[in-house]
Amino acid sequence: VLQEMAKAECHFINGTEKVRYMQRYFYNRLQFLMFDSDVGHYVGFTPYGEKWAQAANSNPQWMEQRRTAVDWYCWNNYKVFTP
Repeated sequence: VLQEMAKAECHFINGTEKVRYMQRYFYNRLQFLMFDSDVGHYVGFTPYGEKWAQAANSNPQWMEQRRTAVDWYCWNNYKVFTP
């Protein structure tokens, strides 16, 4: 069975003092691509993931949307993510 999964996560550290957005991509349980708001760009973990990272990192509109995800995704969903 082949399975692909994408996961977006918000990590609230010390309440809302520090917020970190992560977007991770998996194929057959192997993470091949990740965006971390602390790093600010995509990182590939496999040859396939490196190609995706290179393509995503070279798209300025896409990267601006990812870099601002802490504001539009994490903060808007804070009450959903916290108990």
